[in-house]
Amino acid sequence: MKEFLRYAKQQFSVSKKLIFLYVVIYFLWGLGMNEFGSYMEIARFTYWWQVITVYLVYMIPISLLLRGLPFHAQYAYGLVAMGLLEFGGYLMETPYAYPNNLMDQYLNIRNFSLGMALFFALYFPAGNALVNFVYKQIFGKNAGA
Repeated sequence: MKEFLRYAKQQFSVSKKLIFLYVVIYFLWGLGMNEFGSYMEIARFTYWWQVITVYLVYMIPISLLLRGLPFHAQYAYGLVAMGLLEFGGYLMETPYAYPNNLMDQYLNIRNFSLGMALFFALYFPAGNALVNFVYKQIFGKNAGA
C-alpha cells in the first residue's frame, strides 16, 4: 500500500497548467459525449452536472494515475475503473439508457453496460494522449510521465 501511495503522490504532482487542461478537455469531451449519446438515443446523464462528477471528479484522477503507462495498461486499468462506474451508475439508475438503442440492437440489452465499459475504457489512454498533445502544442514540451 505504501508503494501505491508513493506512486499516486508522484503521479498527482503535476503543474496547475496540466490540471487546467485536463479539466477543460474532459469537461468539453463529457458535454460532447452526453449530447452525442442523447442525439443518437444511446444513453445520457440524467442531469448535466453528472459530467462534472464523472469526467472531472472520477476520470481525471484515474487518468493522472495511469498517465505514462503503456496503452494496454491504461486500457486494462481503465476497463476496471469504467466497469465499476458503469455497474454503479446503472445500478443507481443515474444515467438513462434509451430503450432499443443502437447498442441494444447490436450487442443486446444484456451486454449494454459491458459495451459501454469497453468503449469508455479507451478514454484513459486517448485522454492522456490528447492532453499531452495539447500541452505540447501550447507549452512546447511533453506534460511529463
